[in-house]
Amino acid sequence: MNLHQFRFVREAVRQKFNLTEAAKALFTSQPGVSKAIIELEEELGVDIFARHGKRVRNLTEPGRIIFESIERILLEVDSLKRIGKDYAAQDQGNLTIATTHTQARYSLPLAVAEFKKRFPKVRLSILQGNPTQVAEMVRHEQADLAIATEAIAEYKDLVSLPCYQWQHIAVVPPDHPLLQSSSVSLDDLAQYPLITYDAAFAGRAKIDQAFALRHIQPDVVLEAIDADVIKTYVELGLGVGLLASVAFDAERDRNLRAVPVGHLFGNNVTRVALKQGAYLRSYVYTMVELLSPILTRKLIEQALRGEHEMYEL
Repeated sequence: MNLHQFRFVREAVRQKFNLTEAAKALFTSQPGVSKAIIELEEELGVDIFARHGKRVRNLTEPGRIIFESIERILLEVDSLKRIGKDYAAQDQGNLTIATTHTQARYSLPLAVAEFKKRFPKVRLSILQGNPTQVAEMVRHEQADLAIATEAIAEYKDLVSLPCYQWQHIAVVPPDHPLLQSSSVSLDDLAQYPLITYDAAFAGRAKIDQAFALRHIQPDVVLEAIDADVIKTYVELGLGVGLLASVAFDAERDRNLRAVPVGHLFGNNVTRVALKQGAYLRSYVYTMVELLSPILTRKLIEQALRGEHEMYEL
């Protein structure tokens, strides 16, 4: 058996058992992929894939176990390659961060600016998506780390660590009646059209849950993945915006006012996720430390070894 066979099996699974697409992704021929997989099955003495005619349909029961081993082996091989590159060039390389719009726009800039001062030769890329998408990018090694509030803590093969806590705020025009209230209630908010995040983003689940527990049906007139979009439509008078507190700056957002509503929706935790077992170059640790003062290299290494349960805010 060899690494080429392992890569063919992994890519076949990633391409949902379409060997033609797997071959394209690996820049080889479909017959070559099929032949290599069959030879591996013959050597192991079991079928890795269940087939219908000549078509691969799924993993067999032993195939699932074999696939998990293949994933671990290829991860270790990739780590060996990165170790060599790391020691050859400690201060240069690539760093890819997968994150949501809110994090990229409001939380990352200061950390990125400091990182570029320290590592000017590192090529930094930022990929945006919803929380599920950014988690998948790390799982499939398209990104080194993911930053988001939801979803990334749910993946068993990712190590998810807390960066910081935040609460929601309501944003309104300067003359809005909510500004006269000493403490806004859910009933108060329900009197107005609401503009907030799409269901996959920035604590939206907590907003929905809070209203549901009170049996209140809010009038959500617009959903967006972008805090700037929410603020734009609030300025146009379409409703009250509910967004992450980190996305509001009194100086920058002069045409709006912020109303605290954290007491209604609770705390949210932005997290950073890394792939379990991945080898991290030294500057990746630095980036995580810049994102959160509570995360040190020692804590990150302990978490990657499976000792991360106690590192919660």
